[in-house]
Amino acid sequence: MQYRVPRREFLLGIGAVTGAAAATAFPFKKLCAADLLYPPMDLSYFDTPISPGPAEIHFGYASITWDGNDRQAIEDIAALGFPGIQLRSNVLKEFASATELRDLLEKHQLKMVALSSGGVRIDPAAETEEIAKHTAHAKFVKDVGGLYLQVTDDRPKDRTITSADYARLGKLVTEIGKRTADLGVSLGYHNHMGSLGERPEEVDQILQAMDPRFAKLELDVAHYFQGGGDPAKAIEKYGDRLLFLHIKDVEPAPSGANAKRPFRFVELGRGRVDLPAAFAALHKVNFRGWAIVELDVVPDKARTPKESGAISKKYLEEKLGVTV
Repeated sequence: MQYRVPRREFLLGIGAVTGAAAATAFPFKKLCAADLLYPPMDLSYFDTPISPGPAEIHFGYASITWDGNDRQAIEDIAALGFPGIQLRSNVLKEFASATELRDLLEKHQLKMVALSSGGVRIDPAAETEEIAKHTAHAKFVKDVGGLYLQVTDDRPKDRTITSADYARLGKLVTEIGKRTADLGVSLGYHNHMGSLGERPEEVDQILQAMDPRFAKLELDVAHYFQGGGDPAKAIEKYGDRLLFLHIKDVEPAPSGANAKRPFRFVELGRGRVDLPAAFAALHKVNFRGWAIVELDVVPDKARTPKESGAISKKYLEEKLGVTV
């Protein structure tokens, strides 16, 4: 059976083919401006690469100096004018609920930047327990309205450390980070004296084994310095992997002080860390995020934690020219 195309459809088809051929043979010059789908525009702007925004650092203060008296820490840190705070996992027992802590922080206009979640054990028999513990802490951070979870690690004391230990730690931290990411909480690994991440080359091995999609570096400048590294160079090297920082200072332990370790942490500007260089590096890499000022204990027992905090704040504002 033959099918005959109606004359009208045949002519329309011929017209379409002819039009397409003409458009190919005589491109845009045959079209007037009114026929263009988009008006002429200057595309030269797209020849210039988009530069990242300038560095923007927000400052918080760590409650560790108050040795567990977190209600006083919250009051003092807010009074000093810091907008953020880092707390430790003891707050899970100190407060009846995440809601109670959240309400107290809101009352003092403080942002919970991070929770110190403790060390990660690389014992294979303990990995499931470690993942569950830190995931539960991340859930608490989420419920309080916080941002980050911090972990360090427990360095094995009874044997020689091998490259497999750094790889195991990096993978375990990644697994924890996958769970915290599901909760909307970012995970940061804290380099620390006495941990697997004590020396710069050890931090590097751990980061090589960590998946940056799920876990980043929470750089402590004083621990990195004491471990033999240059914090400014670390900031430049790991600029794209920094989650947040601990801004801290350290000096040799005073002679005759019967110190348990050969160094002690001090208020900002009173130790040996080149803080101006560290901040210059942060601006160089356009770091945008939180920097937590931390002091483990007050070095001079005649001062209060709040007074030590005031010393560090004064250094930031008067010597480094930043606004807390």
